[in-house]
Amino acid sequence: MVACSKIVLLATGAAALVAPPALQARQATALAASKQEPHGGKLVNLFGDGLKAADCDTTLQMTERQSCDVELLCNGGFSPLDGFMDEETYKSVVGGMKLPSGLMFSLPVVFDTDDEKLGPGSKILLKQGDLDVATFEVSDKYVPDKPLECLKCYGTSSLEHPGTQMVAMERGKYYLGGKLTGLNKPVREFPCETPEEVRARLPDDVDIVAFQCRNPVHRAHYELFTRALDAPNVGADGVVLVHPTCGPTQPGDIPGTVRYKTYEVLKEETANPRTFWAYLPYSMHMAGPREAIHHMMIRKNFGCTHFIIGRDMAGCKSSIDEEDFYGAYDAQDFALENGPKMGMQAVPSLNLVYTDEEGYVTAEEAKEKELSALKLSGTKFRKMLRGGEDIPEWFAFKSVVEVLRQNA
Repeated sequence: MVACSKIVLLATGAAALVAPPALQARQATALAASKQEPHGGKLVNLFGDGLKAADCDTTLQMTERQSCDVELLCNGGFSPLDGFMDEETYKSVVGGMKLPSGLMFSLPVVFDTDDEKLGPGSKILLKQGDLDVATFEVSDKYVPDKPLECLKCYGTSSLEHPGTQMVAMERGKYYLGGKLTGLNKPVREFPCETPEEVRARLPDDVDIVAFQCRNPVHRAHYELFTRALDAPNVGADGVVLVHPTCGPTQPGDIPGTVRYKTYEVLKEETANPRTFWAYLPYSMHMAGPREAIHHMMIRKNFGCTHFIIGRDMAGCKSSIDEEDFYGAYDAQDFALENGPKMGMQAVPSLNLVYTDEEGYVTAEEAKEKELSALKLSGTKFRKMLRGGEDIPEWFAFKSVVEVLRQNA
C-alpha cells in the first residue's frame, strides 16, 4: 500500500504532435523500427473486426472519464489490455499492482454501472452523443471492494481525496469486464494521436523522454524538461515528448481546451527541434506514486524510454484542510524503484529557481552561491492575471499569458 503522508500535484498537459523540420525525415518510420517495445511486447489495436454496432442489445452514453478509457484501450495506450478488467484482473492489480500474468500494471481500468440488467452476455454499444465509439462484450460483472481499492491505489479511504471521492461517489455499484471493439475515435476539441501515430513521428535509436503535465507550461516547466535531456541516464541525441493530459482532472484546474491553446502557442513560440508535442485523452486519478507508474506505462506504449517525475507528481490536497496526501518525493522514489521493472527509466525533475544573477539554476546551486532567487506563487500569478498586471517574462511565456487572459 502506498504510504499516506499527503501531497501537492505537479501536472502538465498535451498537444498535437508536431515534428521539428530537422527531424521530419527521421519521423516517417515504421512502428517495428521504434526503439521502445510496447508494454507486454505488442501494441494493441482494437479497431477492426469484432462485435458490430448492429449486433448490440444495449446502448449507453459514456461519461467523459469512460470515453478517455475507451479511447486508450482501443488505440493501445493501455496495452496489453484488450478491454475492461474482469474481477480476477481487477483484484490482481489493486492488491499486487500486476496483471494475472505477472506483468506490472498499477491502476485498475474499469467500466462502472448501476444497471442491474447488464451482465455477462450483454452486448453494449458505447456512444459519445450520436457517435458510435465502441462495442463492449460483457464477460464479467462484480461488486468491487471500493474501500480496499482506495486504500491500495490512493493510499487513503478519505473522501477528502478527489480520487477516492470519484471511486466512492461517481462510479456505479458494479464493474463490468469484457472485450472492446473500436468503431470510431471520440471527437475532442484537441487532436489525440494514437500510440502508433506518435511512434511513427518520433526518431529511431535515440532516447525519448516523456514530460507529463496537466497545467499550462511556464518557464520553469520548460527549463525542467529541456534540461532533462542532460540527465546522466539520457543519451546525447535524446528528444523530449511533451505529452499533456487534456481529459478530466480535478475541480479548479484550467479546462483542457484552454490548456490545449496554451500548448499550441508555446509550441510555435519555442520551435525547439528536440521537443515533440502530443495530446493524451486521459482522465487523472490524482493517485500519486501509483499514477506515476501508470503514466510511465502509457508513455512506454507511445514509444518513450524515459519519464520525467516531478515533485509531488499526480498528488493532491485535502479538500478540507489542504494538507498534502503524499510526500513530495514519494512518486519519484516509487518510480525509480519500479520503472526499470517495466523497461522504463525515471528522470527526477530538477528543483529550479530563477535568480537575478544567473537565470534558472537549481535551488541547491542558488543557495551555495548565495544568489538572489525570485519567487512568484501560483496564487499571486492568478491574481496578477485577473488584474491585468504585467507578468514577469522569467515566470511565464507571453504567448501563454495572452491565451490565459483571453479565456479567463
